[in-house]
Amino acid sequence: MHIGQRLVRPRQPWPSRHALVTIPLALIVVITLADLHSPESIHLGPLLVVAPAITASFGGYLLTGLIGALAVGAQAVIAVLNGGLDDANHISQLVALAILSAFSVVVCYIRDLRTEELARVRSVSEAAQRALLRPLPDHLGDLYIASSYLAAEKEACIGGDLYAVTRTGDRARVIVGDVRGKGLAAIGEAATLLGSFQEAAHHHPTLPALAEALDRSVCRYLAEYPEADEEAQEHFITALLLEIPEHRPVARVVHCGHPPPFLIRQGHVVAMTSPRPAPPLGMSGLRPGAYDLHAFSFRPGDTLLLYTDGVVEARDRSRAFYPLEERVAQWARCGPGTLVQHVVEDLLAHTDGALGDDAALLAIRRAPGPHTGLHLSHRAHGAV
Repeated sequence: MHIGQRLVRPRQPWPSRHALVTIPLALIVVITLADLHSPESIHLGPLLVVAPAITASFGGYLLTGLIGALAVGAQAVIAVLNGGLDDANHISQLVALAILSAFSVVVCYIRDLRTEELARVRSVSEAAQRALLRPLPDHLGDLYIASSYLAAEKEACIGGDLYAVTRTGDRARVIVGDVRGKGLAAIGEAATLLGSFQEAAHHHPTLPALAEALDRSVCRYLAEYPEADEEAQEHFITALLLEIPEHRPVARVVHCGHPPPFLIRQGHVVAMTSPRPAPPLGMSGLRPGAYDLHAFSFRPGDTLLLYTDGVVEARDRSRAFYPLEERVAQWARCGPGTLVQHVVEDLLAHTDGALGDDAALLAIRRAPGPHTGLHLSHRAHGAV
């Protein structure tokens, strides 16, 4: 299950344009009648400019032009009934109203063009982003999956965080990662890693070997940066690689500078930290052969919650970090979809909807079934 990119608080439905158009029409009628019944020294006709101005806020240029024409017609009626069209004051009011109405139409037309252009660009962008970060399946073998992505940039669907799931043989492999930086500038590195993972996951028998292959791919990509780019050496990707065999109650992980997952079992939440986390991808030269395998029991009915640091580093108005482990404990008995939805809604409430960094969540639950052993969490180097 894929929870929406950004959930928002419920809002009252905005009135339709058919209902809103009654406002400028009513104003034209009221202002016209008020002017006709006012003393000759009081001129309310200039207020008719409010009608096309209001219409431009919700209608298109054609509707704005129509309301503007009605307002000019109403001003002409006022002029005829209050001295005739040969009065200089009435003529100046008609000309001024016509000019202002035309200006409202022009502004509305330019806005509509920009809106259509933005819609086309956004459509192409969303298609490209969906191709990059494809929706995950609801289930894979005996695993049930739910995910959510919250982009820090309001106009973006994704940024520098990433996740993917693939099945190879009798096991599922998962990656959750976070590119240094956020927004559209990080998409290139995220695309490189996701593409490499989808291919390399089927060709490497162990997670450490897969991590080394991904690190080489990221290093090759980063090497293409111009030497003049002073930040090239600071680019990296934190990642967590997860492997879940189908017929064994165990999960194996390789930590590459990424926050540890939470294991949720029978209402309890435990952070599955690694004794020797490896450097982020793209920095393996700092510690060659650094990718150690860590294994722990993952029984039927257990849930794993994977996340990026945009979740745990989100702050509220008092600058307090989001207490993910504490909040997850409240929903520890929920299914993956409900759990992710609760966390997303609570996270947005914590930050008032203003995330400082991209945030991704991925919940994986092993279908409840008969107990098959392997209780203790432990390290492993190919033995599990």
